[in-house]
Amino acid sequence: MKRIYFCCLLFLSGLLPSKIFCQTDSLPVGAYPDAIPVTHFPDRLHAFVWRNWNLVSPAAMSRTIGCKESDISGIAASMGLPPYIAVDESFKNRIYITVIRRNWHLLPYDQLLKLLGMSSHELAVALKEDDFLFIKLGSLKPKVGELRYVAPGPETVARVAAIKKIAEKYFHQQTAVPRFKFIEELSQVSPNGDISKPAASDMNSRPRIVYSYFGIFGDPLSDTVQNPYPDGLLEKLSRNGVNGIWMHTVLNQLAPGDKYFPEFGAGHEVRIHNLKKIVERAGKYGIGIYLYMNEPRAMPASFFTDRAGMRGTKEGNFYAMCTSNDTVVSWMKGALAFVFKNVPGLAGVLTITASENFTNCASHGHPELCSRCSRREYADIIAGVNRTIEEGVHAGNPNARVIVWDWGWHNHGLARDVIIALPKSVYLMSVSEWAKPISRGGVESTVGEYSISAVGPGPRATQHWAWAKQAGLRTFAKVQVNNSWELSAVPWLPVFDLVRQHISALSNYDMDGLMLSWSLGGYPSPNMTIADLCLNEDRSAETDLLDAVAADRYGAAAVHAARKAWTAFSKAFEAYPYSGSTLYTAPQQYGPANLLYEKATGYRATMVGFPYDDLKSWRGIYPDAGFINQFQSVAAGWHKGLEYFQQVKSVSDGLHRQTVLSDERIAGAAYLHFASVVNQARFIVFRDSLISRQLPDAVRKTIKQNIRTILKNEISLAEELYRICREDSRIGYEASNQYYYVGQDLIEKILNCQFLLNTFKD
Repeated sequence: MKRIYFCCLLFLSGLLPSKIFCQTDSLPVGAYPDAIPVTHFPDRLHAFVWRNWNLVSPAAMSRTIGCKESDISGIAASMGLPPYIAVDESFKNRIYITVIRRNWHLLPYDQLLKLLGMSSHELAVALKEDDFLFIKLGSLKPKVGELRYVAPGPETVARVAAIKKIAEKYFHQQTAVPRFKFIEELSQVSPNGDISKPAASDMNSRPRIVYSYFGIFGDPLSDTVQNPYPDGLLEKLSRNGVNGIWMHTVLNQLAPGDKYFPEFGAGHEVRIHNLKKIVERAGKYGIGIYLYMNEPRAMPASFFTDRAGMRGTKEGNFYAMCTSNDTVVSWMKGALAFVFKNVPGLAGVLTITASENFTNCASHGHPELCSRCSRREYADIIAGVNRTIEEGVHAGNPNARVIVWDWGWHNHGLARDVIIALPKSVYLMSVSEWAKPISRGGVESTVGEYSISAVGPGPRATQHWAWAKQAGLRTFAKVQVNNSWELSAVPWLPVFDLVRQHISALSNYDMDGLMLSWSLGGYPSPNMTIADLCLNEDRSAETDLLDAVAADRYGAAAVHAARKAWTAFSKAFEAYPYSGSTLYTAPQQYGPANLLYEKATGYRATMVGFPYDDLKSWRGIYPDAGFINQFQSVAAGWHKGLEYFQQVKSVSDGLHRQTVLSDERIAGAAYLHFASVVNQARFIVFRDSLISRQLPDAVRKTIKQNIRTILKNEISLAEELYRICREDSRIGYEASNQYYYVGQDLIEKILNCQFLLNTFKD
């Protein structure tokens, strides 16, 4: 039996070492290659101060590298960084992934822990459980020595003066809106904000589930400071037709242990208390809470010292808690029953049994490595895990929903056997667009998932839904209506024609529920409004629903121009060079913030973490030229849509002005991301062509001129995105990755390009 296809690793074969969680003070190291030097700064110290300024305090920075706070402030001032603004402690949990990523190549683990204020255990848990964070970081920790403060010498001072001259040009342009300003805006409740609607736990309602736009992914219920589900957000989601929110949880943190697992459940009282409060508040807006169940979580080898009979398939230094063992099954049932009895208003669970997380013995396709599961059929193991969850949930609350996601099963060719073996009370959920045939740039392929550019449903989903209906199960469609990994750095994409087509197509399949987002895509947006209108559309209505949305957002005079803009965006997006590799590794999430390198780094791009300069992974199934041409087509078509949107601005009235400007920022930011991918790919092609010693001098000169043109254009894109970011705190943010970039990263990109302009002189 072959190993399950990981969405993030299929395209990175060879990246993941056989033992990804090698122990170094409990923290994973992986391959441990040399870190990439930051040549556009005079040294690592200045890069450290630049990247952490106004993200962590000068006190934390000085403590990390052994100096005075005044030394940190002096370095910042010397580079022209803006005045320090005290970091809001309440946002620590909302920014730590951003901080980890920007220091991954700058600090060794011990200094990274000091900067974050985390213990090695806390960081180890975050790297393992926080939405596959270590995989997103490349399944390796770059090798880097300790960073200590050294007073800058004359040569460094001269280089820093040049940086300051550039930096001051941008940092003093305008006052930026605070980071996370969008939380304040989304938290505001309208005067008539209390909406009387049936909760998603009402079995007569059809669930429409999303993730909170700013939900904390790792351990949200232990945080007593943050509120990822404020009333204002609940109200806005409810008005957009949402009646369910799913949230990430780990079962051994949510329920108490028993005599077999006494170490489980530390802090569960706080989590249950917080969960009750969320369920009660959400219920006021007709919204039910669903728990993400990716269980049972694999445990380190030390956990099984006295539990050999529970130890299942091994992966690295972790073993599955074998679900062929009665004690493990009994604990799962009891834990779920406890949760649903103690939080009676819980709407249900969403299960996933073959994901990136290592859980049951068959979750990664190797039940034969377990002495017990090797004697069972794959379908029996997977269906058995779901049956255990269903029995535990319904022991606590017979009316709660159990939504079983078929993600990953298709690789084994046994999905039908699993579906038939599932309990009749569950819902079967499939990704709608999966296996949809597409042709982009002459390349024939099929969609995996996370595609808005390819309108579903696809044949895999329709087949699984048919099998489910035949087996007496209800069905769910998983879609992305706001954004996808095609581009997740904006809260929603204005491709309303595509959203309408997809949701309208699903109306032909009598779905019993919809999951409208993964961790990305939870913003209360016009896309959600359109989905809601499609699901309730009166086919005999005289007014087209998109016309109605345009009139509501921009005014009646702007409808015609708005529809032309939306259609242009939608048609442009259909040229997107979709492939799994492009989706997860190309630099579209970072756009102009992704750095360029004078020489090849040798690093492989990671799952939405570090694109680096790995064009081979970015392009996936496309040739270099084809990949570049397709993104160029997207950018060109998108630019045409922006031209139409200028007409919207010119005819809209003052009542709609702020909405028009806000929507223009989102559409404009998307364009800058697409255009930057073109620049970056072309830069790498030209840069690498210079390696050849056979090139005539005249050809080399032309190539360098092309590189310099690209660098100047990339500076322009970074400048414009910097302006947009200063006006809109949503740009560059996604819940599970936090901020991909902040304003100073775009100025760093300008410094980076200026450095390369000097490097690639004629």
